[in-house]
Amino acid sequence: MRDLARRLLVYEAGAGKNSEPMDSPTLRVYEKLRKSLGEFVGVTGFQLLATRALTLAKPKAPSLSAVRVAADGSIQGLGAIETQIDMNKDPAGEGGIILIAGLLGLLRIFLGEALTLSLLRNAWPGEAFDDRNSVHGRKA
Repeated sequence: MRDLARRLLVYEAGAGKNSEPMDSPTLRVYEKLRKSLGEFVGVTGFQLLATRALTLAKPKAPSLSAVRVAADGSIQGLGAIETQIDMNKDPAGEGGIILIAGLLGLLRIFLGEALTLSLLRNAWPGEAFDDRNSVHGRKA
């Protein structure tokens, strides 16, 4: 999951160079997951999963200590942390990778691998996600 999260964040970091507003890659990945999953499990369902993922990520990434998940599932405080990261040296940020990997891991546990990959394909239609290789962190 960590490798998959890193790939998504690196992809969004590259995509962010072409877009007008420069949101953090983690925030863009998170928002795409929120939109895609929110349609499936609703706002409350996503908020609960995101809160759990953040709770699990905080001990591994203390930089996330000020980050919160709002009642609508949006994430607060992440942008301030990631603006302090040198995007040239670490485009995704280790805390972002840990958070997104945790969220993907919970999705895989609760929804299963096939449905998780389907949601990823929906959020990133141009990306290739091989069912066996992408989820396990190996490139196809």
